[in-house]
Amino acid sequence: MSEVIATYLLHDPLGNPEKKAEGIALGLTIGTWTGLPSLEQEQLKKHKGRVVSVQKLEDQETINSYFGRKMHRSLVKIAYPAVNFSSDLPAILTTVFGKLSLDGEIKLLDLELTGALKQAFPGPRFGIEGIRDILDVHGRPLVMSIFKGVIGKDLDFLEKQLRGQALGGVDLVKDDEILFDNDLTPFSERIKLSGKILKSVYGETGHRTLYAVNLTGHTYELRDKARRAREAGADALLFNVFSYGLDVLQALREDRDIGLPLMAHPAFSGGLASSKVYGVSSPLLLGKLVRYAGADFSLFPSPYGNVAIPKADALEIRKNLTEEEAEWKKTFPVPSAGIHPGMVPDLFADFGVDSIINAGGGVHGHPDGAEGGGKAFRQAVDAVLNHQSLWDYADHHRELKKALELWGGVPSTK
Repeated sequence: MSEVIATYLLHDPLGNPEKKAEGIALGLTIGTWTGLPSLEQEQLKKHKGRVVSVQKLEDQETINSYFGRKMHRSLVKIAYPAVNFSSDLPAILTTVFGKLSLDGEIKLLDLELTGALKQAFPGPRFGIEGIRDILDVHGRPLVMSIFKGVIGKDLDFLEKQLRGQALGGVDLVKDDEILFDNDLTPFSERIKLSGKILKSVYGETGHRTLYAVNLTGHTYELRDKARRAREAGADALLFNVFSYGLDVLQALREDRDIGLPLMAHPAFSGGLASSKVYGVSSPLLLGKLVRYAGADFSLFPSPYGNVAIPKADALEIRKNLTEEEAEWKKTFPVPSAGIHPGMVPDLFADFGVDSIINAGGGVHGHPDGAEGGGKAFRQAVDAVLNHQSLWDYADHHRELKKALELWGGVPSTK
């Protein structure tokens, strides 16, 4: 029988997690059990939630201080029969954490899909290997940059930024997530402009750059707008998935008339995942769920940038996006926020070759502009691939040297 197994972190002042777990399992499925007649119990047996395991954890003084009383902590796993819900993420999330999310003392850490339920979710259309094939780039992390400071600016400004980033050798350029459709830089015109500029740069350099345009607007308009984007020649779509919903991402993924790489942005996810005691875990939200729904790229805060998350969470996100799963292709991990070229060795070490190095200010803030910033990142990647320190490699690569002098980097081994 197919089911979804949810893992929760419980905080319980009574110290009886077994009882609380059983209450959750019943409350989110059939409601009651012990008082039912035997015949009715038999009829409802296939619908009943079951407690899989209860693991007590050590108390934490910081948690006790937060709640203002002693709280017992435990990890609880509960299985919910798939017969209870339709095979879509809104139904699953409502089942396992709908009204339970209002408790304020429970955090949903993980979901495991079993049996035929896995087949309901498409996963990435392209995945890591598909994106690499499009770009014809293998054996290194990809480098991505972001349009910055574009609110209130026109297409000429975007053109200069895009050309500079592409000439710098970045593999992908994405819109800022707050760049919506507007009169100065309309959605369709951004797509047409990018096609012209990136084709021109490819002719000059032989290096291909993809552009992810921000898909925004009323939810009921998105599918048609995405189809028009493909017709206009769009390379990829950036999508604020947690503002619109995971099921909307899945609808975009499953529409064959769209068929574009999808880049999931983490905007608004902090409101769901930042607390240590309630909400949804980052590895589940930014890892598993966006992969299930069909994202080819998942952006998330790096563990060392200016919006850092705990390193353990970032590494678990990477694991959830890239571990082997028969049902789904792998999603590119994109650790982001506050990244500069001096961090490239750490990014390599923590996220591996199958990742994307994403920078905004670390590209545009370079003394030589976006082109110099892009080159500095590519040179930092080459340094690591050649097993050289950044400072040694910078002796013969001026863009990287300027970046290290500005932002710092791995100490010289000289």
